[in-house]
Amino acid sequence: MTTIDPVVTAREIRIRGVVQGVGFRPFVYRLAQRYGLCGWVLNGADGVRIRAEGNAAALDAFAHALVGEAPPAARIETVVSRPAPSEGCAGFTIRESGAAAAKTTPISPDLPVCEACLRELFDPADRRYRYPYITCTDCGPRYSIVTGLPYDRPLTTMAEWPLCEACAREYGDPSDRRFHAQPLACPTCGPTYVLRGDGAERRAWSAIEGGAALLSGGAIVAVKGIGGYHLACDAENAAAVEALRARKYRKERPFALMARDAAAARTAIALDAEGEALLASPARPVVVAHARRVLAGVAPENRELGVMLPYAPLHHLLFAAGAPALVVMTSANRSGEPMAFDDAEAAATLAGIADAFLVGERRIARRVDDAVIRVVAGGPTILRRARGMAPRAVATLPTTRPILAVGADLKNAPALAVDGRVFAAQHVGDLDHLACRDSLAATVRDLCAIYGVAEDGLLVAHDLHPEYVSTAFAREMGGEPFPIQHHRAHVASVLAERGAWEDVVVGVAFDGTGFGDDGTIWGGEVFVGSVAGGLARVAHLATAPLPGGDAAARFPVQAAAGFLFALGDLPDLAADPFAFPPRYETARALVARDLRTFRTSSAGRLFDTVAALLGFTRACTFEGQAAMWLEHLAASAAAGPSYAFALRDGELDYRPLLHAVVDDRARGVDPGSIARAFHVALADAVVAAHRRYGPEFPLVVSGGVFQNRLLVELLAAHLGERLWINRVVPPNDGGIALGQAALAAFAV
Repeated sequence: MTTIDPVVTAREIRIRGVVQGVGFRPFVYRLAQRYGLCGWVLNGADGVRIRAEGNAAALDAFAHALVGEAPPAARIETVVSRPAPSEGCAGFTIRESGAAAAKTTPISPDLPVCEACLRELFDPADRRYRYPYITCTDCGPRYSIVTGLPYDRPLTTMAEWPLCEACAREYGDPSDRRFHAQPLACPTCGPTYVLRGDGAERRAWSAIEGGAALLSGGAIVAVKGIGGYHLACDAENAAAVEALRARKYRKERPFALMARDAAAARTAIALDAEGEALLASPARPVVVAHARRVLAGVAPENRELGVMLPYAPLHHLLFAAGAPALVVMTSANRSGEPMAFDDAEAAATLAGIADAFLVGERRIARRVDDAVIRVVAGGPTILRRARGMAPRAVATLPTTRPILAVGADLKNAPALAVDGRVFAAQHVGDLDHLACRDSLAATVRDLCAIYGVAEDGLLVAHDLHPEYVSTAFAREMGGEPFPIQHHRAHVASVLAERGAWEDVVVGVAFDGTGFGDDGTIWGGEVFVGSVAGGLARVAHLATAPLPGGDAAARFPVQAAAGFLFALGDLPDLAADPFAFPPRYETARALVARDLRTFRTSSAGRLFDTVAALLGFTRACTFEGQAAMWLEHLAASAAAGPSYAFALRDGELDYRPLLHAVVDDRARGVDPGSIARAFHVALADAVVAAHRRYGPEFPLVVSGGVFQNRLLVELLAAHLGERLWINRVVPPNDGGIALGQAALAAFAV
């Protein structure tokens, strides 16, 4: 912070970061009272502005306390403090917000209910006893209710609920923790919950009791939360879980759980100190960790479970009313579609899935799903960036041009750069569903409107693939479309997180599919270079024929038909222990005749091939399932001998490895040991490529394959801090928009 000359008696202070919607102005007011200062504070469109006057020592203490004692949910990025002429003020006030500057203030993500509100929630003497919308300046909804900036009640979905006299007193009382709390309400003046579908309509606490009883009785309940609806049922009731799978058409993808408290969470998953901290962090994400027990139907053939803690007052009330200690809490939709958040939409789309609806009366401004985190080597990896994390500034680019990065077609999550600050939006979903395409359009319109950006003035970064839905969307935006190669964007996303624009690195991008410079399907790429200077492709996984193209991602044996085609002396793969179904021979015939067959260097399809050889011969029911199955199989085995790739002429040749896998499987070697040896071989190949092309540089890895905990831990054992991975955005396609924005900023 700036050091102020002791003779100066007035200062103007500007603070940027997440400082609106987190109780920052009341906090500043109370500090000013503590230090006997006069002046004012207001929300500007680019942050918080403060004018403070008093003696120099008090001003120094005040300035330091602004940072050192900031509210828990605040994230201060910059503080600019300069001398100012005295205005001869009397007292300290909170002024009406200004909106003249550019709208670059980050919106606070939604916050979990705080401990003080929880105490009141369960205090029979408190006027907000059992009130499901209890909140204060330290907690509650933010992004999901904001309709514009600056963050004030008229620009939230609480505008339709005028404050009663008691709430108005709290709102205007500087000594009250609800001073200027924008979502403020109480049972007298605010919204409540209604239970529909089990007969007569029930309201308030009666509705919540009814919802808890239904859950305990094995019913499926649609529950309106902070950013949308969830489908909930008793996680220990196998029949209820199976019914939810059948009704939602979700065959095998794991369900997320909500635990009553940390003790209940520990009965489901193994948590170290870092996992415990993540579980209780302000984002309240779904934490994916090793399962301590099997819950029938919750996560089929999976050694992990994803668990979150209650974050809305309603959740705590449901558990207090007798809901099971572990409930499935999955996004309310049909499989693959976006989460329902509008009441009418939910009633229409969830009819036939939910037995009852627990509906909150407060409108949700935008859909925000739950964030998902997995702990890997060196810290957490974000698998889905959403509620509690979005929208946040994830990087600062050296440009003032507004840039929209629309992301990719899978795990879509766009990002908007305003005045160089990149705001990563929430998870949208897979764009092969029309509803997700509509959601992308709404999210982009939303971001542009909130930050005051004209869509036709944008540089619109998009994937190089000419047939992606996101590419077509970018071209129709009205701005200047700018294509970015998929795998370079993955590598650039890691560098953008670090602001490492000039750093030369060896970058490895492994995933399932990406359109390459040469028009083939890339997915196992090695680059050398930097964001500023460009990333040159220096090596790649040896290409293989891929029968059916992208469709092969659903059928591991179909991918195997291409990757095994060049291998001689193969045993009969239709016989035990391989037991390949007829699809394999059909796909192999396509390769032999070069019909509907494409070349690929996809590491994801190599994972599928090895999974097929080890027993995963059925169709995948969700993206990445076979690779996930292979990772869990490997994690069950002890370390042993490895296989080897051959690195020659810029290619990682997988054929010796696959020969060894086939031979070992035919000889009856434990599939878990083979799976682990494959992971070790792939990690060794990445390390070998790093040594070949730039051992003096950091190794950057990104792409969906590097969600694999075992693979990342093997690499970290070799490279330690010289291994750079995604920490702020997901390594999968949910983080690719950041890399697109970074490369676009330096290319124009």
